[in-house]
Amino acid sequence: MTHLVTGAAGFIGFHLARRLLDSGDRVVGLDGLTDYYDVGLKRRRLALLETHPNFSFVQAMLEDREVIGALFRAERFDTVHHLAAQAGVRHSIEQPQAYISANIVGTFNLLEACRRAPPRHLVFASTSSAYGANAKFPFEETDPAIHPTTLYAATKASGELMAHCYAHLFGVPTTAVRFFTVYGPWGRPDMSYFRFTEKMLRGEPIDVYNHGESWRDFTYVDDLVDSMLALTALPPAAPGEGRGAPIAGDTLSPVAPYRLVNIGGGRPVRLADFIDEIEKALGVTAMRRLLPLPPGDVVRTFASADLLERLTGGKPATPVSVGIPRFVAWYRQTFN
Repeated sequence: MTHLVTGAAGFIGFHLARRLLDSGDRVVGLDGLTDYYDVGLKRRRLALLETHPNFSFVQAMLEDREVIGALFRAERFDTVHHLAAQAGVRHSIEQPQAYISANIVGTFNLLEACRRAPPRHLVFASTSSAYGANAKFPFEETDPAIHPTTLYAATKASGELMAHCYAHLFGVPTTAVRFFTVYGPWGRPDMSYFRFTEKMLRGEPIDVYNHGESWRDFTYVDDLVDSMLALTALPPAAPGEGRGAPIAGDTLSPVAPYRLVNIGGGRPVRLADFIDEIEKALGVTAMRRLLPLPPGDVVRTFASADLLERLTGGKPATPVSVGIPRFVAWYRQTFN
């Protein structure tokens, strides 16, 4: 099989592409190598992928419609894994245009390319931030997502809606997956656990928002990739194509081959306890600078993993007591 992975030099795209390559499949990676965070880290990930003979790389921005169109004319993709995006909740307050350009225009260009050369399955990476100000826990895929608290969340939710339209109008089988605070080796330096580790090893204080009383449904990256691969093998059927027995809580669209699925373990961890795990793994006591909740942040994320488990037979299960030491070991080895 031949897969397109957008954002292949990014954190999750790198892990997914590597797993697909290890399975013997061919991967075309696309990435703009933007400087939102250290491009050197992206190039290091890319260098590892390029050791595989079945990997080829295209450096391009999704906003470049002509390049994306030419790529789809040159290749026939069995699956398209769309992970490229402008990430970062707080950054969207400072640089909103980047989110409209990458997450709206870029996703539209990719959907147009899929319209003209439909893959067997389009897997679109969304976010738990789409649940926004929802106060019902755990977050279920059938809950309304109409009160986003950041432009980042709004653009990803918009991507879900656009993908549904293309699934309905042009028959592109699509699964949108909402990620819940993914962490692990080769992670993004702008994420809290990465910054905490860096600053604690330097003996610098760390900023702990909401006084450490926020809760996140942390998802270890290997678990996330396991779930993505399991869902990739289950493209949604179109109406009238023999969808089988109904699944409780299913989000299968009544008018399109489209489904929305959470990928999270359903075990939120308090931020203060998460930092405790980093302290244990590092053997360092953090100097905690306690701060209020910043604009756009939510106090809690909490995934319902019921639909994921019904569909695939599994869900993320790695506890932070295991995942954090793995990250710390990678960090020490990589940054000496």
